[in-house]
Amino acid sequence: MATFTSTLPDDLLQRLADYAKKLSLPKNKLMENALNLYLDHLKRAEYAKSYRQAAKDEDILLVAEEGMGDYLKQIEDEAG
Repeated sequence: MATFTSTLPDDLLQRLADYAKKLSLPKNKLMENALNLYLDHLKRAEYAKSYRQAAKDEDILLVAEEGMGDYLKQIEDEAG
């Protein structure tokens, strides 16, 4: 595990200390959890953006429609 040093505004550091105490967690663990949640949020936002962009791309929509048609045919064939 690496060590990271940074500065934070006094009010944010106080909020961190207050919540760390309230949750009985070390401040670094609370920061680690918060950063993980935030980075996961950013990743989901990237996915959502890429899907919105794909929804406007005619070629991608055509490929998706063809794929869904093939999938529907497979289901119908198996249902017999």
